[in-house]
Formats: sequence, C-alpha cells, structure tokens
Amino acid sequence: MSYETIQFEITEGVAVLTLNRPDSLNSFNTQMHAEVRSALKEVKKDASVRCLLLTGNGRGFCAGQDLSDRNVAPGAERPNLGESIEKNYSPLLRSLRALEMPVICAVNGVAAGAGANIAFACDIVLAAKSASFIQAFCKIGLVPDCGGTWTLPRLVGPARAMALSMLGDKISAEQAEQWGMIWKTCEDDALQDEARAMAQHFATQPTKGLALIKRAIQASATNSFDEQLDLERDLQTLAGRTEDYREGVAAFMEKRKPEFKGQ
Repeated sequence: MSYETIQFEITEGVAVLTLNRPDSLNSFNTQMHAEVRSALKEVKKDASVRCLLLTGNGRGFCAGQDLSDRNVAPGAERPNLGESIEKNYSPLLRSLRALEMPVICAVNGVAAGAGANIAFACDIVLAAKSASFIQAFCKIGLVPDCGGTWTLPRLVGPARAMALSMLGDKISAEQAEQWGMIWKTCEDDALQDEARAMAQHFATQPTKGLALIKRAIQASATNSFDEQLDLERDLQTLAGRTEDYREGVAAFMEKRKPEFKGQ
C-alpha cells in the first residue's frame, strides 16, 4: 500500500514506520492518522514482524496535532476535541502499548504535545542529542493527552510532571535521559543506525517472551505486590510453554548461540 504522510517498510522482521510530513514537523492531520492506523494493522497481521521502529523525517519527530487541520476561527462552531482523541489518538496509543513485540521510538528532533507523549508510550525511546520534549498543551489552553498525564508522573514523579505540564518548558534530550524519561541519547548522525541495530537485535530474540515482559511491566503500574506476583506466575507459565524457551535452554546446555523464532 502506498502512503503520502508516512513511510512504511518491513525488512527482516523489523517494521519501520516513519512520520513523513517534515514541512509541518510531522504533525498529525486526518490523513496521517488514517495511514498510521493502516500501517499498524499491517504490523499486527504480518507474522514475520518482531519489532516496530517509530521515527520521523526531517528536523522534528512530531509536533503533535496539526492545528491548521482544525482551526478555530472567530465565530466558528467550537470543536469537540474529546471526539478527536477518542477516534484517533486513544486507539493509536492503545495499539502501540498492546503490540506483542518491542516498540522502539527514535526521536530525531522536537517531540511536542501529542508527539512527546506518543514517544513516551513506546517501550524504548532513543533520542538524538539535538532532540527535545515539550508538553505544549498549556500554551494553547489544553490538557496533556495521549496518556501524558498517566505516563509522565510514572516516569519523572508528580512534581516534575506537574511543572512540565503547567509550564510547557522545553526539556533537552540529555535532560530527559537524566530524569529517566527516555532510555538514552545518541549523536544525531548515529541515531537511526543505533535504533535500527536495536530493532534488528529484537527481531532475533524470543518475541513472545518479550511481549510478556511488556505486559508485566505495564501491569505493575496499577497492580498491588501480591497481584504482580500472581501475574508473574501466570506469564511465566505461558513463557515456559514457548518454543523459544525450549530453544534457549537447549542452546545454553549445548553452549551455542540460540536461534529464536519468536514462537
């Protein structure tokens, strides 16, 4: 399928989804939402895909919503932004978190508003040293969405989350790394190579086991300790029945490199 606002490819078990509206800092409009939804459907139905890499073209990762796509002119009917969230953004965030594979985000430039929170919803975030993160919602009288009010307090604590959301200050990639908002920073010219190398690594790993790790870590945010112990038991039962577990043990005993198939 051909796309206009994104680039999408699947190679050797890795799906790469690149936001491709560089003239608008890859901000989302209606067409981009539709094309991202289509690409994620391809990821979910293609059994060969074992890792998703999300990134952007140009000098920005994603500036969030394209405001010109729903401009509020004086005297015009006021938009229902909650409807837009329900139709577009919430399904996108739920899809990324529910994918049964690692999701890497390579933040190549500014990530503002929804763009920042989409990045934070991914499993592992790498960022170019020139990149930055901005909770820009307060600057136009809005509330952080795309899970930002849930994700940020868990990443940096309630005090920093509140200040970031109310002040809308720009946070550099290196500051984001120091605060634990992202996994690591990379030199600008090394970001894509490092992100693709990580994605290719994951494409050779025990995918079902990694998906269960993802489920466990996500559930820990709201589970009690006892509930988490029970979940670990249940997920370990599932992991122990995979072919990759069998291969991993066999390779360890035979002192060889395992050949995981993601099964």
